[in-house]
Amino acid sequence: MTEVSNTPYEELQVGQTAQFSKTVEERDIQLFAAMSGDHNPVHLDAAYAATTLFRERIAHGMFSGALISAAVACELPGPGTIYVNQQMSFEKPVKIGDTLTVRLEILEKLPKFRVRIATRVFNQRDELVVDGEAQIIAPRKGQTLTLTELPPISIG
Repeated sequence: MTEVSNTPYEELQVGQTAQFSKTVEERDIQLFAAMSGDHNPVHLDAAYAATTLFRERIAHGMFSGALISAAVACELPGPGTIYVNQQMSFEKPVKIGDTLTVRLEILEKLPKFRVRIATRVFNQRDELVVDGEAQIIAPRKGQTLTLTELPPISIG
C-alpha cells in the first residue's frame, strides 16, 4: 500500500515544485487505446507508423496528459485536488521506452483556493515533450491517504 500526503492551499508557495516519472511501456499504449477508444494506427501498428513523419510508433498525446493528472493528483497539491483547466502543447513525440518526467511548478495562488501550475513533461534526454499550464482548486486541509491498489489487468 502506498501512502500519499497532500499540500493544502495555505501551505502552497509560488515556486514550489514536484515531479512524477514513468517509463512508457507497450502495455501502457495498449491499455490507453483500450480505455480511450483511440486506436489510431500510429500508436498500434508498426508498419503503418513507419510510413508517417514519426517513422515509428508513438504514444498517444493524451497519455502525457494523463501523467500530468497523476502528478497533480498524487504529488502536488495531491489528494483532494480538483482540476479546473489544462492547456497543453505537444512539442515532441513520445516513443515507447521513453521515460517521462512531469515537472510541476506553482505559478500563482488565486482567490477561492485556485492555483495556477506549470505542467511540463520531459523525456529521458531532458527534451520538453509537452508544455502546459493547469488551474486547479487546491485542498483546503492536509491529509494522508492510502492509494487504492488496482487488480491485475490483462489485455485481450
